[in-house]
Amino acid sequence: MGDKLGEPDLAGGFAAAAAASIELDDALWNPISTAAVARAHPRFDELVLDACCGDGASALPTAELVGPGGVVDAVDFAEPLVDVARERAGERMPQLRLHVADVTTWEPTGYDLVQCVLGVFHFPDLDAGTRHLIERARPGGRVAITVWARGAFEPLPELLAEALPDGGASLDDAVPRAAGLESIDTAGSLAQWLTGLGLAGVRSHTVQRHLDLTPELSWTLVEGTALRFMLGGLGAPAVAKVRKRFLAAIEARGVPSIDVTTLIAIGQRPVEV
Repeated sequence: MGDKLGEPDLAGGFAAAAAASIELDDALWNPISTAAVARAHPRFDELVLDACCGDGASALPTAELVGPGGVVDAVDFAEPLVDVARERAGERMPQLRLHVADVTTWEPTGYDLVQCVLGVFHFPDLDAGTRHLIERARPGGRVAITVWARGAFEPLPELLAEALPDGGASLDDAVPRAAGLESIDTAGSLAQWLTGLGLAGVRSHTVQRHLDLTPELSWTLVEGTALRFMLGGLGAPAVAKVRKRFLAAIEARGVPSIDVTTLIAIGQRPVEV
C-alpha cells in the first residue's frame, strides 16, 4: 500500500496505520480473532505458529489456551503492532514468543497448529505463501486460515475511490494484494483451494457479522485497514477533504452498516506414509 509511482512499502504502510488499527480491536479484530481461535481450537501444551499476528488479537488468547507448557510463535512484519502485543502480554505469558519477521520466509517447522487470521491477502504469492505456512505444521498438525467473505466492506472502497482527487487509485490499484483472492471468497472455494495446496479433511465455516457505522468508525476503518493505502501520498489538507467527501457519500448513500463476514477453514497436514 503506497502511492502509485513505485512499489508499495507494505510493512511501512501497516506500521503507519498501527494506531488506527488498534482502535478497531473491540469493533473488528477481537471478535474475528475470537471466532477464528475457537474453531482452530488450540490445546494445552501445543506448539502453535500465529502468522501475521498484528497486535496479538489471536496470539494472546491462543497463548492462554496452550498454557505454560505450550509455545506460541507469533510473527508479523509490522513492528509497532508486535510491540503492542508484547506490552499486552507483559510478563504473564512466557509461552508467547513474539517475532518481527516475514512469515513467508519463517523456517521453524513441527507446529501442532498453524493459524493465520486475515493475513494471506498480502502474501506476494498467495499459493506459495500459504503452502509455506502449511509446511510449517507437523504431519497430522492443523492449519487454520481466515479470510474475508465476498462482499466484505462494500461499498466503502467504492465510496472512498470516488472521494479521492482526480486520478486517485481504486482499491485494486492501490493495495498490493495477492492474485487469486476472488477465487477463495466463499466457504466452498476456500476449502477447495486449501485441499489443492495439500491439506486433508478441510472444513470451512462462515462467520456472519455486520458492523454498524458511525462517522468516526467509518474513517477509522479507512485509516486502520488496507483502505489506508488508497490515500497514497496525499498530504493532511487533501486527506481532510477526502474524509469530508467520503463521510458525506456514506450519509447520502444511506449506508448504516457493512458486512464483515469471515470464512474460517481448518484442515490437517497429511501424515506421510
